[in-house]
Amino acid sequence: MHRAGRRRETQQTSEEPTMWGDLSVAALDRLYFGREDAERDVTDGLLREGFLPTAAFRAALSGRKMLIIGRKGSGKSAICMRLMEGGAHTGGGRAGGGRAGGSQAGGALLITPDDAAGDEIRRFELQGLAGDTAKSLIWRYVFAVHAARHLTAHAKDAHGRKEPDSVKALRRFLKQNDEEAVLPGGRLGDRLTQSARGLQTSLSLEAFGVRAAMDLVPAGSEGARAARQLELVEHGVARAFADLGCADAHAPLLLLVDQLEQVWSAEADSNSMVIGLLLAAKHAAGAYGRALRCLLFLRSDIYDSLLFGEGDKFRGDEVRIAWTEPALRELARTRAQASVGDALGGADLDDTRLWQELFPPTVAGEPTPTYLFTRSLPRPRDAIQFLNLCRDTAADQCHDRIEEADVLQATWQFSEWKLKDLVQEYLIAHPFLERLYPLFQNTGYTVTRGVLGNRLEEAAPTLRRLFPAYAESLDLTGVVDTLFAVGFLGVRRGHDVVYGGGGELPVQPHESEFHVHPCFREALGATSPIDLRRYEPGVVASRIGSGNVGYAHFPSRSFGDREYALLDDVTRSCRSVLRQAGRAVDLGHDVRDEITEQVSRVLADATDAQDRLRHNEYVDVVEHVLTVASYFTTLSAQLQATGLDGALGTDGVGHRIDDEARRLRRLAGGASGSSSGA
Repeated sequence: MHRAGRRRETQQTSEEPTMWGDLSVAALDRLYFGREDAERDVTDGLLREGFLPTAAFRAALSGRKMLIIGRKGSGKSAICMRLMEGGAHTGGGRAGGGRAGGSQAGGALLITPDDAAGDEIRRFELQGLAGDTAKSLIWRYVFAVHAARHLTAHAKDAHGRKEPDSVKALRRFLKQNDEEAVLPGGRLGDRLTQSARGLQTSLSLEAFGVRAAMDLVPAGSEGARAARQLELVEHGVARAFADLGCADAHAPLLLLVDQLEQVWSAEADSNSMVIGLLLAAKHAAGAYGRALRCLLFLRSDIYDSLLFGEGDKFRGDEVRIAWTEPALRELARTRAQASVGDALGGADLDDTRLWQELFPPTVAGEPTPTYLFTRSLPRPRDAIQFLNLCRDTAADQCHDRIEEADVLQATWQFSEWKLKDLVQEYLIAHPFLERLYPLFQNTGYTVTRGVLGNRLEEAAPTLRRLFPAYAESLDLTGVVDTLFAVGFLGVRRGHDVVYGGGGELPVQPHESEFHVHPCFREALGATSPIDLRRYEPGVVASRIGSGNVGYAHFPSRSFGDREYALLDDVTRSCRSVLRQAGRAVDLGHDVRDEITEQVSRVLADATDAQDRLRHNEYVDVVEHVLTVASYFTTLSAQLQATGLDGALGTDGVGHRIDDEARRLRRLAGGASGSSSGA
């Protein structure tokens, strides 16, 4: 590449550094947008320097919200990791809100259930209690034990005074129940099995002045005894918080529960496990007051699948992560600035430098950020993947900057990734997803309810045979709802297309026009709005050149008014269709643009034929007109087959095109013409 040589030749300038030369190469060499997962991004990525505080992060930090809900890759774990980092968790206590990591820190503990813990919680039952309630007890016990472990170390480290009796009692309780060890990373592991057994039988409660659990509820059920034991433990933890004055001295202890999807399945006991977690977190807020806060990071598809009586009580605790194009642009700039650093000679990497110098200003006629972020799902992971792929493609081509061709090449690869990733993301909830892709392959990306229903009708027997447990979801309504919910399809609402996957209003029964998300179009081969055959002017010229024309036997024929009039008729027909398309508000703008592009090609070809006549070049005008008429007939049939031409009767664009085709055929004096132009 000889980059080093170019770098030396342009190293010193006395003015404000421009990107190109030394700086462009150095910046591109170092340009990097970070890791795709927060767990690695926090250690060897850009989560520290390139973290963008969002509304969801601020809501979690302030304590206004307890449930952080978002799709896979939307940044839930990034918020979680950031809160675990020193310096992020600074608020919560009313007095002396100390800084995290210092002597006034409230602290943060991460709980990420592994397979063993998830299996134990799913199987946990207590006689006399419903499944959700029983599972809430084991989560409450997990919270209490984590808080007790924290307090036994925290009392001396943060408060530096004589340990109160309540903390000593917690220390004895942990030792008597073999709960002293702090598991690496806050994972529960196999120890939860012992904890569950203790709740189901008897915990050692001598530290709190109780000899045996049976003394608490002598004639009670298994569930009643477990609940009473747990209340005693929670009271001991709450008393220790109060004796230390934690609520007023510093920020609260944060218990962060993340990665629950690793142990979730679309079964009743898994949903009960999550509902139990929600109930336990709500209970903890009352049991420990301002001394402790639970933050739960849940995938939106898991949370939205839950049905339980107290679900309405959590609405005020929810915050859903939503990303807009401006927010993703700022995320990209922040991370690019953090990675490039001093390669810009001390200058900031602003929007202009990033999107007009490092990246090309436009791609396929669109501003580059718009092109990129409309072709990825609105979440940081996808944006980071796409941006890094563009950069890597440019580096592979030994380019000094990212060029338009690099972005276009990366688009196809990224689209392939996302089709596969969507299948993996919803493999548990919608295992049939990949089998729906052929319904949208190698056709237009716009589809009506009726056309999709026809396609599905052919595939339905196979789908129901392969996925009998999901047969009820494999009718047209179920398929549309599923594809919208996962973000694969959008629905046309007014003049806009709304894509699902972020808590939008579900598809309504009267809505009938759907669009494949731009993220998936390249890999599906669905890159035009509708499957219209392209008009090829060169076909007529090739027929003329080969001698296979209507006037081949009359080479000396001179052209008169009829030939010019016929070409004028083609021009009038084209303009009539274009005006009709412009008024067709029932059609989406991209569909109108596609029709306009093809009809404009016909118009340009007719104008070119007139020019050739004026220069005394030979043109088989009748054949030309009949070819246009045949193309219009095909175009009309294709447009009407899509079901998108929603206007009624002869006012529809498809009907207008068909009328013009018949008129041209009649004027040319032929019942049928060549179909080559179609």
